[in-house]
Amino acid sequence: MTKRALVLGGGGVAGIAWETGVLAGLAAGGVDCLAADKILGTSAGATVAAQITSGLPMEELFRRQADPVLQNTELRSGVSVGSLVVLFEGMYRRESDLATMRKEAGTLALAAETVAEPVRHGVIASRLPRHEWPANAEIELVAVDTATGEHQVFHRGSGVGLVDAVAASCAVPGVWPPVTIGATRYMDGGVRSGVNADLVAGYERVLILAPMDDVQLAGQIDLLEESGRVELVIPDEESAAAMGADPLDPAVRTPSAEAGYRQGLALAGRLSVFWS
Repeated sequence: MTKRALVLGGGGVAGIAWETGVLAGLAAGGVDCLAADKILGTSAGATVAAQITSGLPMEELFRRQADPVLQNTELRSGVSVGSLVVLFEGMYRRESDLATMRKEAGTLALAAETVAEPVRHGVIASRLPRHEWPANAEIELVAVDTATGEHQVFHRGSGVGLVDAVAASCAVPGVWPPVTIGATRYMDGGVRSGVNADLVAGYERVLILAPMDDVQLAGQIDLLEESGRVELVIPDEESAAAMGADPLDPAVRTPSAEAGYRQGLALAGRLSVFWS
């Protein structure tokens, strides 16, 4: 039997809405992405991974993103995405070593003034229809240790609660507080890579949804193609326009979900052959 992996990358609340829309559109077109043997989520993708394996129908998950009446309360970060991009680009220019850069990001995450950790935890909890790891699906969520810069992949057997794991994967440095799990504080898995697709190396079919650019993704796809086939879905022109310049802005959820749905529906015919 062909081993299949679904990889969901990071991209803020816009990315959550777009990925949910794409998956709902694919489902409406006959492509069951939940049949994946593994679902790997990073940041926004961690939220989506937990949502789509909660047992709620895909149509309902889509409505929760597209209908403002059904949307949970999201905090506004108060952080300029443009300034954040400049900050991280500066880190990349100063540090040729990625391990050092990740540690620097951890220092930033720990020093930043943000909302209190319990407040952010409550927002993450409100996003998830269920707070238990799914029993009938294998999901893995990526976060990064603020002290060492090393990544951690959380799963059902990790002994870590699902809400904590999703919150850790979504803890953007300088925007949201690091998440305390045991004696360790974790930050966004996107610090390692926005997609982390290389973590599913060995699967024969890999479907990647990447809401944002990731400079490491091309090399990761090369690695994956050594053992299987890969399909990459990025926002098309309509979806990119709907998501706008600030992926953390809750106002873009409805247009991002709707554009993602249309994109997923349009891709269903081609991807059904690949996925099956």
